[in-house]
Amino acid sequence: MIGRKDELKRLKAAYASPESEFVSVYGRRRIGKTYLVNEAFDYTFAFHVVGLRREGLRRQLDNFQLALKRQGHRNCPRLTSWLEAFYELEVFLENLPAGRKVVFLDEMPWMDTRKSGFLSALEGFWNGWATSRKDILLVACGSATSWIVKRLNRNRGGLYNRIRTQIKLYPFTLAECEEYARELGLGYERNHVLECYMVFGGVAYYWSLLEKGRSPEQNVDSLFFGRRDGLRMEFDELYSSLFTNPEPYIKIILELGKHRQGLSRDEIARAVGCTSSGNFSSHLGELEECGFIRLYRPAGGENAGIYQLVDEFSLFYMTFVNGTVSRDGDYWTNQVNEGRKNDWRGMAFERVCVDHVAQIKKALGISGVHTDVYSWKASASAELRGAQIDLLIDRRDGIANLCEMKYSKGEYAIEKDEAIKIRNRVEAFRKVIGEKRTIHVTIITANGLKHNCYWNDIQSEVTLDDLFATA
Repeated sequence: MIGRKDELKRLKAAYASPESEFVSVYGRRRIGKTYLVNEAFDYTFAFHVVGLRREGLRRQLDNFQLALKRQGHRNCPRLTSWLEAFYELEVFLENLPAGRKVVFLDEMPWMDTRKSGFLSALEGFWNGWATSRKDILLVACGSATSWIVKRLNRNRGGLYNRIRTQIKLYPFTLAECEEYARELGLGYERNHVLECYMVFGGVAYYWSLLEKGRSPEQNVDSLFFGRRDGLRMEFDELYSSLFTNPEPYIKIILELGKHRQGLSRDEIARAVGCTSSGNFSSHLGELEECGFIRLYRPAGGENAGIYQLVDEFSLFYMTFVNGTVSRDGDYWTNQVNEGRKNDWRGMAFERVCVDHVAQIKKALGISGVHTDVYSWKASASAELRGAQIDLLIDRRDGIANLCEMKYSKGEYAIEKDEAIKIRNRVEAFRKVIGEKRTIHVTIITANGLKHNCYWNDIQSEVTLDDLFATA
């Protein structure tokens, strides 16, 4: 298995516990949750059922009954409620041989349909039966991250503090994608792995669709613009699988996709025409929890936090796929608007860097130093010229690394105009922060930094190879 060592260790520890254990495994669609659980327990469960997407209570109960019958509960009656469903599960488990019994309820959020009583029945099953035994390991899994977090992990009712093992799956790092690409036989060098990462992010399923013998451009054409259509419809499926009412979430994502530098909460609300403050805050929080957007707290407290879109797949889709009717199988390979493509590459590379702050800190030799990570945006006054810093690593040792992330196909050369902009950012930040602090300019590049006459203004460099390091 690629990566997931800590997650596997925690699942194994829950299995070895002398008590019954309740585990939640969650993360965005296609991230590999089910694969992780299957591999951890060698595809062997006392009971396993998968919730049905967009189906009502009747179909969910029939599905649960059929799963019980298929796995050995031959006399299971037709179920009329979730209370009855969990009672029949208890009967089934009680008749199994002694030993640890792993119960895997996959896509649990889909089972909790409106007014179904699912959650209260689950509470009864766990508190009234499972915890009185020592042999049950209940694994709840789901792509609807917000449901898992609200209903299970932060439950304030009968399941309060019951889920002691909470496992959130994050996308693969560049290093893990490189390992996976090697396992798939793609034969890609690091620049090609980066190019794929800027499109697909670290979502394992998307990488599994790449075909060996094809270049990154050919694979993108095949999956988005050719007849195969492997991922052309994925954007809508992605958000509708996570949220019962996906429209307001998609509106936020689409708006953030238009603004490379991000937007404040108020700016997003105005743009999407939000009228309910409570619902809007909930939507932002859920998108952040799912890893699609990121809130950067401002350094110095001058401005409100900045929300940025950090999901590579969504960014690529909105830039090149949404609204495109082309079925040219070579659309991406022959993309003639090189300026548009380069703008996207620059934006995507920044997101990749943000995903790899731990690797950046390691390259700077500050892995053991406590840091806060910010973005920073000055007011648009003539004096400060609206300066913005997308990645600022503020260190406990009194140094702040102002990170400039630059993508280019060859060595990146700092020209005079860019050098002046960097100096302006440093001075603007120094004025606003109002503290004595050493500011180091760090350049992060895909293919190295050219050591020209402006190179001496830079205190540290981080390369693509550094981003591929294990943190």
